[in-house]
Amino acid sequence: MGAQLHELSHEECLRLLSRGGVGRIGFTSPSGQQIVPVSYELIDDAIVCRTTPYSELGRVAGSTEAAFEIDELDTQRRTGWSVVARGRLYVVVRQAEVAAIKMARDPDPWASGVRQLYLKLVWRELTGRWIGATGVSASTPSTSSPSSATGQVSVAQRPLGRPST
Repeated sequence: MGAQLHELSHEECLRLLSRGGVGRIGFTSPSGQQIVPVSYELIDDAIVCRTTPYSELGRVAGSTEAAFEIDELDTQRRTGWSVVARGRLYVVVRQAEVAAIKMARDPDPWASGVRQLYLKLVWRELTGRWIGATGVSASTPSTSSPSSATGQVSVAQRPLGRPST
């Protein structure tokens, strides 16, 4: 049985990004192309993370284009989804903006050490896709899903396939 790729709507991409967590930033540095995992939060229309000013990511922020990706895959079912944001990576320099981020949803880095350099990726392009079984409608989930007490299903609760809307 084959699988089909389906585009996610802008709203579905935002909903998946809004969960926060861990994603990957791809960028070009003086030593070449890099991809690094980061803890992130979605704040307004930007992906926000923290790092050190001495990291390769911290050294190039403000002067580079970047791509950010999150995904979730089920290799046994061959289903999953991916969201990619492409845009400019900025250093958050205004203390009022840093304070607002801390009050809203301060990203919590997994790595130890002091990570007080706030970066934000402001996207110009936000895309997503999901892959599921052949013959599944792009408007319905590709698998049955358990429901919560309210009947609503979150992406975290249901089996992989098309992200729930």
